[in-house]
Amino acid sequence: MAESPDIRIGTEEREAAMTRLSEHFAAGRLSVAEFDERSAVIAAARTKGELEPVFADLPAPVELAKPVAAPRRFQLSPGAAARVMAVIPILALILFFVTQQWWWFLAIPLAGALLYGGDHGGRSGRPERKRER
Repeated sequence: MAESPDIRIGTEEREAAMTRLSEHFAAGRLSVAEFDERSAVIAAARTKGELEPVFADLPAPVELAKPVAAPRRFQLSPGAAARVMAVIPILALILFFVTQQWWWFLAIPLAGALLYGGDHGGRSGRPERKRER
């Protein structure tokens, strides 16, 4: 059943309408003056019926395809990464004495970069705190 155009709207509906109008403006369908006029109508709207004329000559929003999930990459848990990182310096020291090559010590920062660096967003092993608005 369709909702009546006399149903009152709130801030959430006005913000959604402004977002939709902004998308039309960004797509070049509206001039600055038209955008300003229609924005004023949306800001003053009290019912759904008052919003309908704002979008009467604009195309309906297009449903975007759902984004395809990126393939999962192999990732160690923080505990496993810490155990591997603890073994790397010992292994580098053993290999140094066996081969007499100093560059085995470069494995220590390399392992740290591989285990903790990359696209992890700079996170440490600690869980993220939620930000309050």
